[in-house]
Amino acid sequence: MAGPRVVIIGAGVVGAALADELSARGWTDVTVVDQGPLPATGGSSSHAPGLVFQTNSSKTMTELARYTVEKFSSLDVDGEPCFLQVGGLEVATTPERLTELHRRHGWITAWGVEARLLTPAECVAQHPLLDPDRVLGGLLVPTDGIAKAVLAVEAQLRRAGARGVRCLARHEVLDILREDGRVTGVRTDRGEIPADVVVCCAGIWGPRIARMAGMNLPLTPLAHQLAWTGPIPALAGQKEEAVRPILRHQDADLYYRDRFDGLGIGFYGHRPMPVAADDILPFDDAATMPSVLKFTEDDFTDAWTETTSLLPATQDAAIEEGVNGLFSFTTDNFPLLGESPDLKGFWVAEAVWVTHSAGVGRAVAEWLVDGHCSSFDLHECDVNRFEPHQLAPEYVLTRDCRNFVEVYDILHPLQPSGDPRPIRTSPFHPRQQAHGAYFLEANGWERPHWYEANARLVEGRDIPTPNDWAARHWSPIVGAEAQLTRETVAMYDMTALKRLEVTGPGAAAFLERLCTGKVAKSVGSVTYTLLLGHDGGIRSDITVARLAPDRFQVGANGNLDLDWFRRHLPADGTVQVRDLTPGTCCVGLWGPLAREVLQPLTDDDFSNDGLKYFRAGHTYLGSVPVTAMRLSYVGELGWELYTTADQGLKLWDTLWRAAEPLGGVVAGRGAFNSLRLEKGYRSFGTDLTYEHDPYEAGVAFAVKPDKGDFIGRAALERRRADVRRRLTCLTIDDPRSVVMGKEPVYDGPRAVGHVTSAAYGYTIGKGIAYAWLPAELAVPGTALEIGYFDRRVPAVVAEEPLFDPAMSRLRG
Repeated sequence: MAGPRVVIIGAGVVGAALADELSARGWTDVTVVDQGPLPATGGSSSHAPGLVFQTNSSKTMTELARYTVEKFSSLDVDGEPCFLQVGGLEVATTPERLTELHRRHGWITAWGVEARLLTPAECVAQHPLLDPDRVLGGLLVPTDGIAKAVLAVEAQLRRAGARGVRCLARHEVLDILREDGRVTGVRTDRGEIPADVVVCCAGIWGPRIARMAGMNLPLTPLAHQLAWTGPIPALAGQKEEAVRPILRHQDADLYYRDRFDGLGIGFYGHRPMPVAADDILPFDDAATMPSVLKFTEDDFTDAWTETTSLLPATQDAAIEEGVNGLFSFTTDNFPLLGESPDLKGFWVAEAVWVTHSAGVGRAVAEWLVDGHCSSFDLHECDVNRFEPHQLAPEYVLTRDCRNFVEVYDILHPLQPSGDPRPIRTSPFHPRQQAHGAYFLEANGWERPHWYEANARLVEGRDIPTPNDWAARHWSPIVGAEAQLTRETVAMYDMTALKRLEVTGPGAAAFLERLCTGKVAKSVGSVTYTLLLGHDGGIRSDITVARLAPDRFQVGANGNLDLDWFRRHLPADGTVQVRDLTPGTCCVGLWGPLAREVLQPLTDDDFSNDGLKYFRAGHTYLGSVPVTAMRLSYVGELGWELYTTADQGLKLWDTLWRAAEPLGGVVAGRGAFNSLRLEKGYRSFGTDLTYEHDPYEAGVAFAVKPDKGDFIGRAALERRRADVRRRLTCLTIDDPRSVVMGKEPVYDGPRAVGHVTSAAYGYTIGKGIAYAWLPAELAVPGTALEIGYFDRRVPAVVAEEPLFDPAMSRLRG
């Protein structure tokens, strides 16, 4: 046996995939335990209809699904295939859905999966049961299909078993054993099993198992209706299980799959039916299996009525059986993967549907064996991504139920998140409400997108109206606020951005080890730098301000940065890290008149020589103690001004009284995003992620090769010589063709990349789109096209930054 001792809790599609992938990488001292029999253990995998649609707005989720398709297509059990590759067809019965299918075609094309849009006649040719008068068009992905989940479990466990993995059925886990903050094994109803690593793949039981390890898992099991028809006369004589594509009718929250001469029907249009993990019955107490609840016929009435309309041949059949089957939902629709922040060696791979199961198995196996995942960017899936409020039971239940209701809805990229709101408000919130702020949510914070009080400032300005889709959650006020920031001065609420404090005698050395730039500089220095993974991929871009010899303030991107810092703390206690965000606030004061606002409020020297660019200092603005950092994410002279939450409203009022007579404005995130793209500033999680390195992403200036060692340095040296793609600036002349992000980029007929961030540049008078492109195409002047719904938008590669390349406005 090789590798550490591993116990995998749960032998569904995820646990089986993980056992197979770990053992294939040489970790064979692995034990899989499940409370049910094998291979149908009674969890979601045992009743799942198995439809694998790869199309997703997330590149990572599509790639996880694509690997699942590839792997399952290669598996069989005694000659019986584990995947039926019949294709996947989504149909539109409304104009709005037809438009959405064009957007979805853009996603799947951008992520490199073959797909094509179909006419109504072509849809009927693919699925003859469709009523041709109902269908307006469709999207076909030929490699989609039906995963035979129980067979896939058996096939993967057989392969793992042949390598030495043990599989123990009928072993219920009662507790997670630990010592000195590290997992030591599991206790089952049949005895203890020692382990160095325990991975919870328990699915709908995940919250209960995680709680044994002291972990709060934000997951809700919800019942979802699945029914099976009896024989349909029009399908009489069908000998194969499935011959037609799996079918989605998202306008009515329905999907369909063949089962010989009948159909399986899945329905999301009913009321949410959440079930607590603790209330799920043991295997032997369940009538069918623990994940299957009694079918509630009344909830299915609308589904059957719509089915007989869309597929008229079903009028000659009837529903013969049905279940309310339990599946896992999360607050952001992403899986929960990674190691507990508090118990070393306890990992989770949860909230994973069959669609993504094999991909997740590979991802977690790579993460465990290599220390990082090389095949997939997992920043969206890391279980440690959540803020504390996002773990509250009320929040989890409310958002999970909402996600169930919206599972097939057409959602705009800026779609408001709904209840519970508001959750987090900055001290400036009353003043923002008085200015008529249009709020959207950011990490739970209510963040202004624009202010209705500025509506009068639109008159006389050239602010083009974008296309209908881009004009949602938009106002021409956004353009006025952006232009006025460049002309006068504007106040931005930056409170939603995470702030960490790193202190202690070892703080400087600690940060030097984690950061690509030199941060152990003089007190008052501010450094833009990167955090890299051990593979050289970008984990985050941050600012580090040295406010005292042993105290640093870090401008971070989210809770994953805090988790990364905590995992690398020295054991000797010489460094402490804490989250400052809840107790502090920040105003970004930016624009050519920013100094005229600020200097009269303080006795300290805020001239260009007094506080230089990328320097920080303590001051008083009126009676408010402030940490001022001369930074600007919008490309204008100005400062980030921090104070404690109790002084925040006073800071806002002090600045506003000084700014308003100079023609200053309050401005929102819409203007901010336009201005930062004009300046070419990247946004982590959107423009650059774990899969990218600094040389590809255009942030190599943040890597200082003459400093000492840092995490990821060795890998980065290897990657430096092989840059095959680049984050590239594109401009668009047509003011109505404002794209939104995630669209495919074409070089002639060939899809060559995808858009990350996009906005209209109200200073330069062009649309802006950043995109990942092959290096050979990232040449200024190259003409390309962006796929936007059913159109191709002409775009040109541009030199960046588009605004103030000499940096004179920032440094003035």
